[in-house]
Amino acid sequence: MFDKILIANRGEIACRVIKTAKAMGIKTVAIYSDADEHALHVQMADEAVHIGPSPANQSYIVIEKVMQAIRQTGAQAVHPGYGFLSENRLFAEALEAEGVVFIGPPAHAIESMGDKITSKKLAQEAGVNTVPGYMGVISNAAEAVHISNEVGYPVMLKASAGGGGKGMRIAWNDAEAREGFQSSKNEAASSFGDDRIFIEKFVTQPRHIEIQVLADSHGNCIYLNERECSIQRRNQKVIEEAPSPFLTPEVRKSMGEQSCALAQAVGYTSAGTFKT
Repeated sequence: MFDKILIANRGEIACRVIKTAKAMGIKTVAIYSDADEHALHVQMADEAVHIGPSPANQSYIVIEKVMQAIRQTGAQAVHPGYGFLSENRLFAEALEAEGVVFIGPPAHAIESMGDKITSKKLAQEAGVNTVPGYMGVISNAAEAVHISNEVGYPVMLKASAGGGGKGMRIAWNDAEAREGFQSSKNEAASSFGDDRIFIEKFVTQPRHIEIQVLADSHGNCIYLNERECSIQRRNQKVIEEAPSPFLTPEVRKSMGEQSCALAQAVGYTSAGTFKT
């Protein structure tokens, strides 16, 4: 059991981790930017370390600043929460090099599943259904327009890294594809430090279903049914409902089995969410 963990996140997710750690008798370390100096998670933690200016790309997603906080406090493990560095392979590798436990999946699984381009290719190889599109990195707006025409409008331009609805734009024509490429690229760079963009077919009137899986290091994986996340604003979930009122038992079983197949294909361990 760890004596002290650092939470590499902020807000509600950090508060929830801190509450659980305290219930288990584990000391906690919070990190915070200028904007979060008086935030609740900072007050709740046993220790708190300032890591930089308010923008996330100057604080929460700067690996070396988080590593300095770990060294300063002697934290034995890191809980990344979600977003920020939770899907960053380099962060997991940096922790491993320092002998600090990453409370999450191994670095190779993060590299495979945290990158949407790579994960979609792996999903296809594992026999998992995917949305059609172009799975390579797009270098410029002209190429984005060309590929959009090949895929067929409407299309969705998406950031390969991260999530949370950031770095996503819908395009219905060439002008929107050109503009959407640049805005997606800029937002992805700002939010995730990675500006790679890919394109897939935009599905009108879709259902956003998430499957939760738990996998261990012995090759076992189970799925915990689904969450209905289709009510959204700006590509971000507003309400999650479980179970989904739209899935049949047959579809639920198929989606769960495909999620586990993909998790096992990449050697995923810990808890994970597969979004469909």
